Amino acid sequence: MSSIVSYNVNGLRSAISKGFLDWLGREHFDIVCLQETKATPEDIPLLEIEALGYRHYWHSAEKKGYSGVGTLSKREPDDVVVGCGIEKYDREGRILRTDFGDWSVLNCYFPSGTTGEERQAFKMVFLDDFFRWVAELKKERPRLIVVGDYNIAHTERDIHDPKGNKKSSGFLPEEREWMSRWFADGFTDAFRQVHPELVEYSWWSFRAGSRSKNKGWRIDYQSVTDNLAGAVADVRHLTEVVHSDHCPVWMEIGV
Repeated sequence: MSSIVSYNVNGLRSAISKGFLDWLGREHFDIVCLQETKATPEDIPLLEIEALGYRHYWHSAEKKGYSGVGTLSKREPDDVVVGCGIEKYDREGRILRTDFGDWSVLNCYFPSGTTGEERQAFKMVFLDDFFRWVAELKKERPRLIVVGDYNIAHTERDIHDPKGNKKSSGFLPEEREWMSRWFADGFTDAFRQVHPELVEYSWWSFRAGSRSKNKGWRIDYQSVTDNLAGAVADVRHLTEVVHSDHCPVWMEIGV
């Protein structure tokens, strides 16, 4: 069994100041995929991470304090591939692949469209490009685990106020349709497979006490190719972990 955690830390240095490394040291995860690190390796206490038994791999954005992903692993990957080869996304530090035997983890931070029409359009193009890129990658690496912040709540069970948010970025019909197409094209939503009806969220606005009232969205996912779906033992949202406006998503899988 492997335990894989996906966690949008909304700034790794900020999360560390709130006890992230202490928490990580108390847990026993095999792979930890971080999104929105907002840092370069020079900004991060790498020796402290190594002291916890983790190797570390990073894909930082060119823009300082923006985006970025990092993968921590107690097992040495056979290969690490930074980016997807599409410059406009790779400049923003959005995808990091680690290969372990015949399976791979894609650590992904999908664009947000909340800042306006230009970024929403960028997000929709990203979704189509990512879909095609993964389809090609599956020919080479057919056993994939695609984790991260997708910035989309898929169904009405995945958002606290579906009616009030039907025109909000992250819950637009075209975004939800993309998620349905994703899960119909060879991927399984690991959480929904194990917990078909359970309502759990992974992100809460900082405003109006949303987290204490559990007015959240499920926008962080562990997707597995259908050939790995039977290996998923459990998936849960670690809602008590509060270094960020997101919480970690934990999966145990037989790989």
